Amino acid sequence: MIISTQESRKSEDLQEFPSPFTIPLTFISIPSRTESTERLKLSRNKESQNTQSLDLNGMALSFPPFLKSTLLCLTLLSSLLFFFFLQAPRKPPRIPQRSLLSTSCYSRQSSDSTLINYLSLHYCLFNEKFFLSIPFLSLLLLLDFYILIKTAQSHFSVVTTKLSSLLNLSPSMAAVTLLALGNGAPDVFASLHAVRSDHYRTGFGAILSAGTFVSAFVVGFVAIYAAPFGVKPAPFIRDVLFYLTGALFLFYVYLSGEIFVWQAVSFVAFYIFFVGFVFWMDFGTEREEEKLALQNEMVTKESHLLGKNGEVGDVERGMKVDKKAFGIAGVCEVISKAWEVPIIFLLKLTIPQSSPSEWSRFYLSANIALCPLALLFACNSFMPLDHPIVFLLPNTHFPLWVVVLFGSFSLATLHFMLEKEPPKNDQIPVVVLAFVMSVFWISTVAGELLNCLAAIGSLLELPPALLGLTVLAWGNSVGDLVADVAVAKAGHPAMAMAGCFAGPMFNMLVGLGSALVKQTTNVYPEAYQLNFHIGIIIAFVFLLLSLMGSLLVITWSRFRVPRFWGFCLVGLYIIFTLVSLIIAKFSG
Repeated sequence: MIISTQESRKSEDLQEFPSPFTIPLTFISIPSRTESTERLKLSRNKESQNTQSLDLNGMALSFPPFLKSTLLCLTLLSSLLFFFFLQAPRKPPRIPQRSLLSTSCYSRQSSDSTLINYLSLHYCLFNEKFFLSIPFLSLLLLLDFYILIKTAQSHFSVVTTKLSSLLNLSPSMAAVTLLALGNGAPDVFASLHAVRSDHYRTGFGAILSAGTFVSAFVVGFVAIYAAPFGVKPAPFIRDVLFYLTGALFLFYVYLSGEIFVWQAVSFVAFYIFFVGFVFWMDFGTEREEEKLALQNEMVTKESHLLGKNGEVGDVERGMKVDKKAFGIAGVCEVISKAWEVPIIFLLKLTIPQSSPSEWSRFYLSANIALCPLALLFACNSFMPLDHPIVFLLPNTHFPLWVVVLFGSFSLATLHFMLEKEPPKNDQIPVVVLAFVMSVFWISTVAGELLNCLAAIGSLLELPPALLGLTVLAWGNSVGDLVADVAVAKAGHPAMAMAGCFAGPMFNMLVGLGSALVKQTTNVYPEAYQLNFHIGIIIAFVFLLLSLMGSLLVITWSRFRVPRFWGFCLVGLYIIFTLVSLIIAKFSG
């Protein structure tokens, strides 16, 4: 019997982030006839111990895992839909956004969806000096990109993997629920706001342009980065066909020029049916996948045992190279740390650490104090921060943010005084809160990235068509790009590929569908009128081309994603952008 320290470390890594289809093994033995029976006994005992540890460490609830996952996903979806249909309070009229271009600093107005008024930085802080404002805005742009990448890689992908493993979700089920909800929440709120403001063309255009961006550019980028990799035939065909069906149905409704309540409701119902269908497909094949994964893992571990010496040599050579290059890269490392430390500190203050080994009493107390304020800011468009709250005294009014601040800081102080030891296992509420806060950061920073890009475009006097077709689509979908690439980089390219189809479908069916439900109920029993525009037709055509092309090419390649198809999809999106710009230029 041989116990490999290197392989035990690998098994510990697998236990830290378990896949829903794998069972980690710690003891590894070389197969022989005399030891075959002992190995079977050890593996069975290990499986029973693992199942017991999972029962003790995984869930505090007693009902089955599939029921817990379904209840959690329905709770997240219902809470999101609750905010959709919540009426926003009426606000007094504001000065038009064009007043931002005024040279007077007294005319500054900031939109509700941005933290920084980027144009006022140019006109007021830098006194209209382009050689100062453009580099400064470019640095802010790089900062937004870095925060997005850091949040997606260090928090969102890790939390999504851990939450899907705790709930025993398959990669496809996690993609259509967690990944789609995380990537699609910003686009859903944006489309809801656009349709509510009677700018349905903006809502249609943003959803379709973002869908084309994800299904063409993001899928192509994932294919270029991680290809070649295989996808499961049934889930891949299911995701693409459902997305095609939903897009064709929306295309038909748009060509008809009007939409009724039952059609708008059917969009949301179709996605709920899709999630149920995914759950039904994955429920029957879960045990078979676990058995196959266990056999493959045993074979893989035994084969890795033979190549252990070569791997150690590579590590030693890498250590020597790092020591030689330490003097050259020392200054760059210091600069990188100076850039990273404040961002990492800020993210830890607002995103809970999901692993008990990373538990910190200070950071968890800070999470309790700051997370409610961050979520209150996220709901600012529905509930103002200064909304008055009446207490026992009739003439005493406190703003909502003051009440939340007092309550959260009181709980944080109490937690810091009483809590002394870290939890012994993973806690689902903490993981869910980390997922929600990761989505909040991706959504907020993606919005800041969009506003910063728009400000740079306005200062450089770029055409509005170019800003609308590029900045709006890229800004709304940069979260999908970063999150899906981070998931693919974490070793789950199939989940990232499924998220590339499930995320835009969630935006189209749930986001745009919920907004249309709200508008059609206001004019019921009449139909809500839709005006024809050639740009939206072009977006529909290229979206259908990207979906049908991926279906045909990947099926023809025996369900392996080739790298050349990634370049083809990126080229298709470039053609779509050029055609859309030409049409927007001449159609007006």
